[in-house]
Amino acid sequence: MRSDAVRTGMQQAPHRSLFRALGMTDEEMKKPLIGIVSSYNEIVPGHMNLDKITEAVRLGVAEAGGMPVVVPAIAVCDGIAMGHIGMKYSLVTRDLIADSTECLALAHQFDALVMIPNCDKNVPGLLMAAARINVPTVFVSGGPMLAGHINKCKKSLSSIFEAVGSYAAGKMTEEEVQVYEEKVCPTCGSCSGMYTANSMNCLTEVLGMGLRGNGTIPAVYSARIRLAKKAGMQVMECLKADLRPRDIMTKEAFLNALTMDMALGCSTNSMLHLPAIAHEAGFDFRPELANELSEKTPNLCHLAPAGPHYMEELDEAGGIYAVMKELADIGLIHTDCMTVTGKTVGENIADAVNLDPEIIRPVGNPYSKTGGIAVLKGNLAPNTAVVKRSAVLPEMMVHEGPARVFDCEEDAIAAIKGGKIHEGDVVVIRYEGPKGGPGMREMLNPTSAIAGMGLDKTVALITDGRFSGASRGASIGHVSPEAAVGGPIALVKEGDIISINIPEYRLELKVSDEELAERKAAWVPRKPNVTTGYLKRYAHLVTSADSGAILKVEGGEE
Repeated sequence: MRSDAVRTGMQQAPHRSLFRALGMTDEEMKKPLIGIVSSYNEIVPGHMNLDKITEAVRLGVAEAGGMPVVVPAIAVCDGIAMGHIGMKYSLVTRDLIADSTECLALAHQFDALVMIPNCDKNVPGLLMAAARINVPTVFVSGGPMLAGHINKCKKSLSSIFEAVGSYAAGKMTEEEVQVYEEKVCPTCGSCSGMYTANSMNCLTEVLGMGLRGNGTIPAVYSARIRLAKKAGMQVMECLKADLRPRDIMTKEAFLNALTMDMALGCSTNSMLHLPAIAHEAGFDFRPELANELSEKTPNLCHLAPAGPHYMEELDEAGGIYAVMKELADIGLIHTDCMTVTGKTVGENIADAVNLDPEIIRPVGNPYSKTGGIAVLKGNLAPNTAVVKRSAVLPEMMVHEGPARVFDCEEDAIAAIKGGKIHEGDVVVIRYEGPKGGPGMREMLNPTSAIAGMGLDKTVALITDGRFSGASRGASIGHVSPEAAVGGPIALVKEGDIISINIPEYRLELKVSDEELAERKAAWVPRKPNVTTGYLKRYAHLVTSADSGAILKVEGGEE
């Protein structure tokens, strides 16, 4: 066992003395050492129940003959971090989580790992670490929040953000907003729609790194505790079989994940995280793959914010396996991929049944014949830009209008709430990319303000930043190259006409090549927003959004 390096032989007597200081017995020191990476904390609603998940995993590991040892991982609540400097510290934690977990796991020579994440950057960070460390690993998330209820209608976190926009437009009273504030987030768990956290927990299940129900069983259900116990037991089976993350997260597994991304209508953040995880697993992941798969993958689910359904309903309808079965039946899923169950995808989903054809549309009656995400290109985004087209209203799939240009999120929000954005406008928010932010902030505040003020049918938003999975509308992010490195988005002027054509995957600035060349020659790089601390180091090392915002060191990639 790997842990022999710290527990076996005379040379390891000093190491064993430290294990004894932990209260470990001779019998326990002979068992496989299983690291339980717990993201429990008391600031993230999606993580406040992870102490119970962690204890259940501990019991499962011990029941199956392992020695469980709990170690920590950090997490940021994107909702609490939204709209201020805190959001600069969200995406950047993904790499901190991967790095610190690698350090913990290899320094202590764990034989296997159980990862317990739940929220936005925490899930991909631990998936990156799993691929990097490559010891037998099973994931079990904390589970999604139940939807809130207002006037017999289900609501979620995005509802309160949009309510604030409605209040600014004079469409809601302060008392009505207060009701939303109190009721939209009724339980612990990752926010109840197909936002980034739930997207990544579902895709973890698709990748084969989590057990059935990992993405959909609600946080408050006892089934989640049982799932955690099973995860603890199953990691011991993976250890016996020497089944490792890189045996599971193959190229075909990533293709399955991207295909399911299209069918589920996941957050656009998946287009940052899947490339970063694939990079750690040793694969190149081109964003353009999204369009290739989208053309043949029907969109089967419309969960909030794209539609009226929530994670608890997806779970009741059969969960991720039921959606995979729909796609597998028309040959869109690689069914021979291995999973942490010790079985292939095909074996896992063989008995899956779609129990609600409205929540999970059959492939013969999809919401749309193409997938939920589109990657756009054009002279405004020579590399790529990303949009969750399943959350775009039909009338905004093709749009042309004048640019309203802002060099930070705060200025854009002030203009939107101040009534300075009008029908037909294209709001451009730049210098918010991985380097320019730094940290590539999410733009839920401006998109929610636009929606709440009733402008989502006529106004588009384009940014080199990114969007919360809770954003909806013609919200186009990840514009690459970003403004901070002189990308064309830095050259847009107030009033320039921007053309958006999502069905044709085009994003164009109606300015001649000659004019753009003149603007580029006159462009002066902005001084860095941050000159100290971790963000300074991150801005120096981070790559473009189209490569997954991975980190590079001098002489090559991290």
